[in-house]
Amino acid sequence: MKISIVAGTPGAGKTSVMIHTIKNLINAGHKPAVVKIDCLYTDDDVRYGKLKIPTLIGLSKDMCPDHFAIYNTEEMVEWAKNQDEEIDTLIIETAGLCHRCAPYTKNTLGICVIDATSGPNTPRKVGPFLTSADVVAITKGDIISQAEREVFRERVLEMNPNCRIYDVNGLSGQGCGEVAEEIKETTPLISLDNEELRHNAPLCICTLCVGETKVSKKHHRGVLRKIDGFTKYTGE
Repeated sequence: MKISIVAGTPGAGKTSVMIHTIKNLINAGHKPAVVKIDCLYTDDDVRYGKLKIPTLIGLSKDMCPDHFAIYNTEEMVEWAKNQDEEIDTLIIETAGLCHRCAPYTKNTLGICVIDATSGPNTPRKVGPFLTSADVVAITKGDIISQAEREVFRERVLEMNPNCRIYDVNGLSGQGCGEVAEEIKETTPLISLDNEELRHNAPLCICTLCVGETKVSKKHHRGVLRKIDGFTKYTGE
């Protein structure tokens, strides 16, 4: 199964971009599924549901949404595998609010969706979810001037010189075909057993926070919330 992890600034249009991207995947014969991670509320399952694809919602509540996504990666992949139809592409969209987390793992496709109207210095402020991404989709570029678009693009490349940049439009779907092609070319992930994060999460109260990079749940201790909302403490 090919796995893509989508992160980005709040309000950048992640869901709108992914809906158009998924339409391209479906038209090409792929069978995608989506997991949407948010904090307190989302109705994006209704939007994704219109595509008639399997959709799972996870609410992190008072836990960092990226920590929540990382901790529940196994369950999300297992859920996709257990769907009636054979899913070949799993897209995980995470809210990612702290600008310091990066949910991408080494063998998945990391997609950063970022808003060009958020200011020319935004790429310098948002941290690992931009600097460790494979693909950067810049939205709302049609609202600003050409000069501002060029400055924003250069700032993105300054922070992540190896990324592939696409100008996308969440309303018209412009550029989403290119993002879909990136997903199509992703190498399937065989196992999560030794899968690791590209960048450690911030320090706080669990093993993810103190630098553990392995995705498998057996490696983690602390106060953590499962995909079904159940919170438990594991440790001494």
